[in-house]
Amino acid sequence: MKKRALISVSDKRNIVEFAEGLVALHYEIVSTGGTLSVLQDAGIPAIAIDAVTGFPEILDGRVKTLHPSVHGGLLAKRSYPSHQKQMEENHIDPIDIVVVNLYPFKQTLEKEGVLKDEIIENIDIGGPTMLRSAAKNFTDVLVVVDPGDYESVLDVLKPNKADYDYRQQLAAKVFRHTANYDALIANYFASETGEKFPETYTVTYEKVQSLRYGENPHQEAAFYKNPLQNGMSLATAKQLHGKELSYNNIQDANAALEILAEYTDPAAVAVKHMNPCGIGVSASIADAFQVAFEADPVSIFGGIVALNREVDSQTAEQLSEIFLEIVIAPSFSEKALEILTQKKNIRLLTLEMTTKDEASYKLTTVDGGVLIQSRDNGSVTAEDLAVATKRAPSEQELQDLLFAWKAVKHVKSNAILLAKNNQTIGVGAGQMNRVGAAKIAIDQAGKKATGSVMASDAFFPMPDTVEEAVKAGVTAIIQPGGSKRDQDSIDVCDKHGIAMVFTGMRHFKH
Repeated sequence: MKKRALISVSDKRNIVEFAEGLVALHYEIVSTGGTLSVLQDAGIPAIAIDAVTGFPEILDGRVKTLHPSVHGGLLAKRSYPSHQKQMEENHIDPIDIVVVNLYPFKQTLEKEGVLKDEIIENIDIGGPTMLRSAAKNFTDVLVVVDPGDYESVLDVLKPNKADYDYRQQLAAKVFRHTANYDALIANYFASETGEKFPETYTVTYEKVQSLRYGENPHQEAAFYKNPLQNGMSLATAKQLHGKELSYNNIQDANAALEILAEYTDPAAVAVKHMNPCGIGVSASIADAFQVAFEADPVSIFGGIVALNREVDSQTAEQLSEIFLEIVIAPSFSEKALEILTQKKNIRLLTLEMTTKDEASYKLTTVDGGVLIQSRDNGSVTAEDLAVATKRAPSEQELQDLLFAWKAVKHVKSNAILLAKNNQTIGVGAGQMNRVGAAKIAIDQAGKKATGSVMASDAFFPMPDTVEEAVKAGVTAIIQPGGSKRDQDSIDVCDKHGIAMVFTGMRHFKH
């Protein structure tokens, strides 16, 4: 009995060479539409699908392979006599190999100015159906969805060693591929219909790289990206220098980028264990980094630095003086690269920083499930603040309060942060009580605390945190407000001439 391969691909990379290999192995090639033209133009003796189905392609190609002659040839079990008999009775020939990749739905979505009709027309129907039929019957049909597998497929076909395990691996790849494809379509329609939390939530990610290990050496890990990622994201970064990123590097770098996105003036963010250890904003990126460094010159050691301007030679000299795991920036000058690449292990990454994806969701796994929420894109301006005390903040205090509020948003709760002159000077992160976080931030700030401002990610349940601020010399406080005992904190502020403003918005970060 003749061997038959059905080929229908949108991605035509290496398809001619692969088809030539199949012909050399005595396979008859059946093909469709544009693929058929490419193969015939290359001199490959391919026959049209309608020669198999006895039915023409119709509806502008929407229907061409949805036919019993195709799916009977794919789904028939070779070891079932009843299947063989029915195939003979209906003049259906078996199909031994299916080579299919799908209409470019993802690439169509990404096109600028694409019309909805074009998006809809790039939802493949026949392709996924053939793939699923072939993959379901993988013991009898070899199914190929990835051009990267062409060489290995030919290698196993030559000695006829396409065993059960190999066939099943290819089938598994098919079902992952179609699941990914359908997830993109489902999410597109959910977006079009405005359904934020539908009855089922399907996500898909594409592998970027395997990682040496996870959070700890005994844990396994890999890095995946959203296939339709928009805006500033580590998944789109380009690594210029240094060894590959680790699991913890990626976590910390992502935290640094989320903080950096809050600032439009030249800014530098230093992160350690997903908390900022220094944030600085200034007139130049070199000055901004110096401010961030001086915020906590101890904790920055072995940390990650993100900057929102090109790294020039002056900044590079400063960066090179300390041990850093990663430096992320929109670009590096030629001289800056020359300076920093002298350090063998430092990782240098660039990425586009002009856009931020405001619409994405944050997923957090729990045992047996996942929590989904919109990202904390909340922000306040000076006009949003309510002055709770007799004294309103001065212009300088107001500037520092807004700076501190942007920063404390990204500190693990309970969080207290002290700032002065566009610089973080004390960070109290992840404590079980708020006054404990305040004591850590104040202790870190030391003498700098005098004349500083304090930010709290949530309200004060009692006035003890404000009392610590008074002792430290803090002159203004920003917090959400909303506690039943707000007045107690207000009274302490009024007694000591401290200005306090309410945002009406909290920033818990668990």
